[in-house]
Amino acid sequence: MKSSNYNNPFTALRHKNFRYFWIGMCISMIGTWMQNIAQPWLAYSITKSPFLLSLVSMLQFAPVLLFSLFAGVLIDKFSKKKILLLTQSASIVITLSLAILVWTGNVQYWHILVLATILGVVNTLDMPARQSFVIELVGKEDLMNAIALNSSLFNIARVVGPAIAGIVMGSVGLAACFFANAISFTAVVISLIFIKPLDIHKVTNKGGKILTDITDGLKYIRHNEILFDTVLYMAVMGIFVMNFNVLVPVFAKEVLHQEETGFGFLMSFLGLGSFIGAMFVAAISNSNSEKAIKFILNIVPFITSAFLIITGLTRNYLLAGVCLALTGIGFVAFTSTANSTMQINAKNEYRGRVMSVYALLFAGSTPIGNLYAGLIDEHFGGSAGFIACGAVSILLLIPVYIYKAKSKGIVADKNQQEGIYSG
Repeated sequence: MKSSNYNNPFTALRHKNFRYFWIGMCISMIGTWMQNIAQPWLAYSITKSPFLLSLVSMLQFAPVLLFSLFAGVLIDKFSKKKILLLTQSASIVITLSLAILVWTGNVQYWHILVLATILGVVNTLDMPARQSFVIELVGKEDLMNAIALNSSLFNIARVVGPAIAGIVMGSVGLAACFFANAISFTAVVISLIFIKPLDIHKVTNKGGKILTDITDGLKYIRHNEILFDTVLYMAVMGIFVMNFNVLVPVFAKEVLHQEETGFGFLMSFLGLGSFIGAMFVAAISNSNSEKAIKFILNIVPFITSAFLIITGLTRNYLLAGVCLALTGIGFVAFTSTANSTMQINAKNEYRGRVMSVYALLFAGSTPIGNLYAGLIDEHFGGSAGFIACGAVSILLLIPVYIYKAKSKGIVADKNQQEGIYSG
């Protein structure tokens, strides 16, 4: 059985529950990426300000930054399926409201800010719930493959969604993108109705200990070397690399002189690279290649940051697209591997809290990075944001790498001494 799955990138799809979830999420993610393209373009068209554009994204992800740790405790206490049914239904209402405002021509900048913030509150619970729900669909053996496949569908949508959005925005109008997203959420709701999760983690409705549970979860991560090392890398990558929703629209318009369709296809380049990165991780997920995993976790962040800098120095549209694709390969290969590393090495009773920290670093840190990128672009132009984000990322990754190397050396020395003394 094991050999038949070796290097098979689609192993997790043999689980019926995961197939339902994967198909529903695939439809939903295409809609989400259509809105991810339309919303920043709408905000930038109204304000003409990179800073005000970054403020939209900042407020959308601020709730994750503020409340993610609390969400992790709730996820460990309640049914993840019920949580997801609630969050996906709420997302339908929020996105439909924005669609109607845009369609009627009544949308204002503050509407975008408010609805983005409310959606951020919902995503604070939805994101770690989705991440930690996967093991209940496939079990531990196929977890890494399932996470990589989830990442691949996210990035299939990242290719298809922006391309469709660019065409729709240029021909039909922005409102159609928001309506499409509202409708697409129903696919996940329907898939969840048919899913019967594995009985892996029994929920416990214990009350009155939220802060204690948060502290307990953080201590658990701090004292688990693999989790803590991964968290350090994720912190840097989450803040300074994942600012594409601010960097790319400004770069496309100011530097490459593109309109909606050109911007949409530029984001598709990023999505294509991200899809390749996700499929690579899916392909190696059953090989147990420690060397490949160590390379992705320790070296790929440096390579990805370097491509950010190269993108900022580019003035050719096609070359910029290629650079974004290469950035996407590195970023998604790293985040998929980091995600699976944290889940595989977390105990069942801590998984919700561990993944809430992952969500905090993956999305909750976005307001900080978006604000930084927006201010750089505002004062120094559309290229400067890419260069500044890539440069700071490399500068911060160096001490993290040194710390990790030293901690490994200390552990190795300690184990060696214990072996000597015991002998």
